[in-house]
Amino acid sequence: MLQSILDDVRREFRMGNMVTRLVIINIVGFLLINLVRLIFWLSNAGAVHPLYFQIRKFLTLSSEPWFDLTHPWVLITSIFLHEGFWHLLWNMLFLFWFGRIVGDLIGNHRVMPIYVLGGVFAGLIFILSAQFLAFGNHGEVYALGASGAVMALVVAAGMIAPDYGLHLILIGEVKLKYVVAVLVVLDLLSLANDTNTGGHFAHLGGAFFGYLFIILLREGVDLSTWVNKWTAAFGALFQNRPAKRKGPRLVYVQDPPASREKKSRTRVENPQKKLDAILEKIKQKGIDSLTDEERDFLENQSADS
Repeated sequence: MLQSILDDVRREFRMGNMVTRLVIINIVGFLLINLVRLIFWLSNAGAVHPLYFQIRKFLTLSSEPWFDLTHPWVLITSIFLHEGFWHLLWNMLFLFWFGRIVGDLIGNHRVMPIYVLGGVFAGLIFILSAQFLAFGNHGEVYALGASGAVMALVVAAGMIAPDYGLHLILIGEVKLKYVVAVLVVLDLLSLANDTNTGGHFAHLGGAFFGYLFIILLREGVDLSTWVNKWTAAFGALFQNRPAKRKGPRLVYVQDPPASREKKSRTRVENPQKKLDAILEKIKQKGIDSLTDEERDFLENQSADS
């Protein structure tokens, strides 16, 4: 049974979209850190051994800038790490709901950069706020979890399709812009409660980055480009280069320039008109109004972009 589950997870990670992959990474991180905690608990007569907290410290963001400078990986590892089940559950639900909207409307390849860059920016805001606010005087404070990264996707989704309809239990359909506004306002109002103040600053930092990402994208500046290039280059280090093929080569005969230009215009202009019409339909009636053909077309466009 376990092998079957692992095979399913591998298949989903390999064939699923970026939201699915991010959810899987977060769940694996949750299981691993809690498995380590369980081992230290069982081996120490029912009390978590202090060594566990030292291990966790090297994966989480600290309010002490020197620690973060000497352990720079924590800016990344902290946004994939959850100890509490409910913390993980709500973050993954928001990641699934809003990440899919972002992927459907501006491309699957932009989901991970928004998540990672939003999480890093949120972490920097957490560190900065700890230096000037009272919660930083309570000793060293640690931050972990995907909340800041997820808030970047939440706000990005609201910026892309503010009139997108969400169906909420007991409430009915609500426009996305109002859901986003409520989440941001709740974080603002929670700043003065002296409870998880650093976390709320991180959430707002992530939210601001999501807003900034879409504003820059509209101006022609795509922050996801260099992140995807670095990710591809890093992934290439772990891939085996295919052996050179021997034997006859295929020769392709190109169309005349005029014919290629005509075909290129047909491929680009017609799909673009159809894509614009589908996006307008989503804004007006919601994604549930799409036909199966329109959903397939939108998914293919997101994968190709």
